[in-house]
Amino acid sequence: MNGTIGFIINSILLGAGLAMDAFSVSVANGLQDTKMSRKRRFIIAGTFALFQCLMPLIGWAVVRTAVHLFRSFEPFVPWIALILLVLIGGKMLFDGIRGVEKQEDAALGIGTLLLQGIATSIDALSVGFTISEYGAAAAVCCALLIAAVTFVICLAGIWIGRRFGTRFSGGAAVLGGLILIGIGIEIFLGSR
Repeated sequence: MNGTIGFIINSILLGAGLAMDAFSVSVANGLQDTKMSRKRRFIIAGTFALFQCLMPLIGWAVVRTAVHLFRSFEPFVPWIALILLVLIGGKMLFDGIRGVEKQEDAALGIGTLLLQGIATSIDALSVGFTISEYGAAAAVCCALLIAAVTFVICLAGIWIGRRFGTRFSGGAAVLGGLILIGIGIEIFLGSR
């Protein structure tokens, strides 16, 4: 295993770069639910961290076994992220415009959270290419560091969203929806 300081720093920086989409979605989630419990914040950040950990490992495994299959799937990654984030963001936007403010409507469902986790981490599959020369232990260590960084960054995003959400109250869902749609468009256009 490549246990050098450079390996750790590179993995942390890789995690920070990959976590930016999840951070933005975390801000949107915090905007939508300003009274979110601590347990809920940890579940959301943990979900994003889990997906950011799994996707590079899946990419690593695919590169090690069947690189040609992954390359044929790669052009669809931006489309998948765009569709998922526009659907989720569009629902938030619609609810915000309609004025849905009931707490149960603002609560983030498990299905939506899983879709957010997939949409924000699907581009991390390509990290499997960059870590394909790692052995299994180093790849797992790198993925765990990415997950830890993502967890911390997402908690910060939720905190920021909750703080601004109390100031924006009714417009928070609209802003959160626009953020998600913007992230989907950015992922899509960034791949072109």
